[in-house]
Amino acid sequence: MIEKATSATSIASMLKTLQTHAAQAGGMSEEAVRGIATPKTDFSEMIRQAVSQTNDVQMESQKTSQAFERGEAVPLTDVVLKMQKASLSFEATLQVRNKVLKAYEDVMNMPV
Repeated sequence: MIEKATSATSIASMLKTLQTHAAQAGGMSEEAVRGIATPKTDFSEMIRQAVSQTNDVQMESQKTSQAFERGEAVPLTDVVLKMQKASLSFEATLQVRNKVLKAYEDVMNMPV
């Protein structure tokens, strides 16, 4: 079910539907919507941004934790929440990496 929802064609279809509804709500015609080009994104750039965001979340967590350890006025709940966000972000990035590697291995092991 999730694989179907995250396929490239499904995502493109959903994006086009959302653009059509947004254009209709804004008073644009369907012809104008068809002229709107979807931006092309580079896979390596998306990965770079995801890793950068994960790093930023982890650095923020570390700064908050160190401020709490120094005795600054940082609530413990903020420290715990930021640590959990950093952990979840890292785990999500790790899972994406594992899925990409598995897909690569599957493609490389396909008989030609």
